[in-house]
Amino acid sequence: MSRTTALIAALAATALTTPVLAQNRPTSAASASVAADVAKLRDAALKDEVAYDIIEGITTEVGPRLAGTEAEARARTWSVAKLKALGFKNVRIEPYQMPVWVRGEETAEVVSPFPQKLRLTALGNSGATPPEGLTAEIVYFPSVQDLQAAPEGSLKGKIAFVSNAMVATQDGSSYGTFGLARFAGPNIAATKGAAAIVIRSIGSDHGRGPHAGLTNFAAGVTPIPSAALSTADADNLSRMVARGKPITLKLVLTPRQIGTQESGNVVAEVPGSDPAAGVVLIGGHLDSWDLGTGAIDDGAGIAITAAAAKYFLTGPKPRRTIRVVWFGSEEVGGFGGRAYAEAHGKERHAAAAESDFGADRVWRVETNLPDSAKAAGDRLAAALAPLGIVRGKELAGDGADVGPMMKAGVAAIDLNQSGQRYFDYHHTPEDTLDRIDPAQLSQNVAAWTTMLAVIANAPEEIGAVTPK
Repeated sequence: MSRTTALIAALAATALTTPVLAQNRPTSAASASVAADVAKLRDAALKDEVAYDIIEGITTEVGPRLAGTEAEARARTWSVAKLKALGFKNVRIEPYQMPVWVRGEETAEVVSPFPQKLRLTALGNSGATPPEGLTAEIVYFPSVQDLQAAPEGSLKGKIAFVSNAMVATQDGSSYGTFGLARFAGPNIAATKGAAAIVIRSIGSDHGRGPHAGLTNFAAGVTPIPSAALSTADADNLSRMVARGKPITLKLVLTPRQIGTQESGNVVAEVPGSDPAAGVVLIGGHLDSWDLGTGAIDDGAGIAITAAAAKYFLTGPKPRRTIRVVWFGSEEVGGFGGRAYAEAHGKERHAAAAESDFGADRVWRVETNLPDSAKAAGDRLAAALAPLGIVRGKELAGDGADVGPMMKAGVAAIDLNQSGQRYFDYHHTPEDTLDRIDPAQLSQNVAAWTTMLAVIANAPEEIGAVTPK
């Protein structure tokens, strides 16, 4: 999960809104019957092993996949071979160019009054310290709002430290609120004159693995060294602050921008029987941050969506073409989603959905379908209910990569996963295969297979909608 300015705003807005679940369904949904073929596919997918095989393969044979690097290029090659082996049609890479930031040396230590080393990682787009490092006194801020309130120029020559602590929520909404320290904090600190900034990692864990992630600097603002401390080390630094003595920190951060490089989207299809009915666009993102191996973010998403689509490669063709896209360079600004919209925005898309929130069980479905397809939404809710999935009342529209298509009016479907564990591992060295629960992963595949069985074959017209 990662973000452009528009996505940052969306996350913040989400954080301020508590979704309300519909425990009592409207009569039309309650009475919607589940077709036998849909139920059969759903139940078969509960035994799926393809998704786990994809995650195991890409994390083992490729590993971390930082956008625009040689590792992401290897991932695209691996993906084409895998999707062809699974039987998908029209498998190809759609390349595009993007600016690339890479990591360098990154160390931190308290120089005084309590000397000790800290664990941290540079944020994407961070500026660099001199090679020998930067040593300065820290200025403590409990939240990014406190940082915003600091007088202009008050941080000149200082290192800002923002300590806000994220908590886990089922819907992940706290990411938008606490994530502002990462999304916007470095830019704010730079405008206040800070020499550098460190933040408490945006995560719900209590460990020593820092959480990577993107930050952005406004036009005309020179990037300053910006890093996330592990939650345990940030808490330790906060305890030092509470002692009331000035704290001096030494940072060495040497990331760099390496110019424009190639990235790309990997596209595969299950051709439909009625081209005029449009495309159902699904997928996740192929790139990952480089501290772990990208299992939950987003090896899980590409695996879940491809495994679900694979069920439609045999038997009767679905009415609509199912297009699986493994998007490139999502983490560093959503370049793949925009490239897809530029290449395919004029094609008819019936619906879009994205999996980018790990592999824990789907607990809620939300839709943004036109009135003409209301019955399809009711059938979908009924078919998902046996999987323990409730129907929400909010309009669907999540997903950085499919967002550009949704903004153009393509109908949206959200299959929301539990976020209770996700931010323990998000963007950390702990994002590895052992974080995947196979049973919950299979429930995801069953949910996505059900969605495709209903939406890709819906007889109703699925046209343009009002974006979320």
